[in-house]
Amino acid sequence: MDLFEKCWTWTDARDLMKTGFYPYFLPLDDTEGTEVTIGNKRLVMIGSNNYLGLTTHPKVREAAIEATRRFGTSCTGSRFLNGTLAWHLDLEKRLAEYVEKEAALVFSTGYQTNLGTISALVGRNEYVITDKDDHASIVDGCRLAFGTMKRFRHSDMEDLERVLASLPLEAGKLVVVDGVFSMGGDIAPLPEIIPLCKKYNARLMVDDAHAIGVLGGGKGTAIHLGVNDDVDLVMGTFSKSFASLGGFIAGPESVIHYIQHHARSLIFSASMPPGNVAAVVAALEVMKEEPERIQRVNQIADYMRREFRRLGFNTGSSQTPIIPIIIGDQHATFLVWKLLFESGVYTNPVIPPAVPANLSLLRTSYMATHTDEQMAFVLEQFERVGKMVGLI
Repeated sequence: MDLFEKCWTWTDARDLMKTGFYPYFLPLDDTEGTEVTIGNKRLVMIGSNNYLGLTTHPKVREAAIEATRRFGTSCTGSRFLNGTLAWHLDLEKRLAEYVEKEAALVFSTGYQTNLGTISALVGRNEYVITDKDDHASIVDGCRLAFGTMKRFRHSDMEDLERVLASLPLEAGKLVVVDGVFSMGGDIAPLPEIIPLCKKYNARLMVDDAHAIGVLGGGKGTAIHLGVNDDVDLVMGTFSKSFASLGGFIAGPESVIHYIQHHARSLIFSASMPPGNVAAVVAALEVMKEEPERIQRVNQIADYMRREFRRLGFNTGSSQTPIIPIIIGDQHATFLVWKLLFESGVYTNPVIPPAVPANLSLLRTSYMATHTDEQMAFVLEQFERVGKMVGLI
């Protein structure tokens, strides 16, 4: 059989395109954070991870522009060779201090951070244990590792203990969980996970992509829950609250040093461009100077979650600015997405395998820069569409 046969015969996306309900890869003609333009249509954006609204902050923009003027558009090499600027090292020091760890290491993307960290640490005859709702980059990092991957039911501590108890006590083990789960918006039960890690001699890594800038005064899940000293590794990304592109891993200096010399996605990939590094530094400064942004995004999330539930929508276990509107049926999810889009509200439809079967949803997320008027408009449209299709 021809290798390309599966490409020629796969028509799922094209079939959906023909119906007019295809919601992916939509090109944005303009974006100002809380609003976007697609074609000639203006929409309120509630599908972005720009939690603090810093992509349009003057200080962040100017920092990126000035760095590009000074250093150019690219480092044209990997961190391992010619791609490390003094600015990379300065950023790593700042990040380690911010999340209260000994050291940090910057990667070109958050995805590469998980790939590189997990595959570098988990070797043959060792184990990596993940929550079934962990991000795809964690799963792919496990696939690249030479060790064995095990999974436990989402935030189910009995199942986590069952998995840990089944493994050799003397074997190296790494438990990896999202701090904030990217689809459900719920928080990992770290105070319950930590005792199990200690009992079964496992290290703990927390992916805080959606928590940095949001929880713990912006410092993440472990600090929010008061357990930072018992979390071994903290991972974060720059494409959310930091308004840039890249990622980092933070933890004990010797462990970070080891990852730096063994992570293939760091060694064999070009480093973060100067403009991106400068944007992160500026965003970090804004987080410290304007803590009201962190307070505001959580206030908005609390309000929207409460109002959605009052209207009768199912928001699952959300505790953060990620609020899923669980619909269940895949076709109904696309219908609601389309009706909201036409009414001027941008959401993200999520279907299996990104979520379990019969749990298709609209992923909504909020920014510190959303206005009260925008939130009122969003709720008005959700109520109208929800009643129209019989959801509420």
